[in-house]
Amino acid sequence: MTSNQEKLINLAKKLVGVPYKYGAKITEAPEVFDCSGLIKYLYQQIGIDIPRSTIEQAEFAGREIKNIRGIQPGDLIFFKSSRGHYNSTFPKGVGHAVMYLGDNEVIHAKSKRVQHNPKIIEEGKVKIETFEEAMEELKPLVIIKRIIK
Repeated sequence: MTSNQEKLINLAKKLVGVPYKYGAKITEAPEVFDCSGLIKYLYQQIGIDIPRSTIEQAEFAGREIKNIRGIQPGDLIFFKSSRGHYNSTFPKGVGHAVMYLGDNEVIHAKSKRVQHNPKIIEEGKVKIETFEEAMEELKPLVIIKRIIK
């Protein structure tokens, strides 16, 4: 593991339990996160600037990893979601991002919607889960990206 991967993983683990906030702004970090804000914040802390939204992270950040068996700490895994964002690159949408920690674990700002209207309210927090739990719960997988070489 590279020193940047180690820094990233250590920083990520310190954020476990931080509350989820739907649409959290990067200026609100590290007090609250949504999934893509957590990813942006972590990479920012090691001097790497990536886009803010899941769809832009999936499209523009890093390079695609085609074989899931080659996943490394710090890799980003993007999933489709019923609340995803769509563009011409991802016409079926991208709705959630997790980061692989190594040792069969991922971290993400996880939520569940408890109210839809008139205002969207979600509850959740930054959480570590096994890779298999995340893959099963969040499927289908859209793309895996590697930022750190």
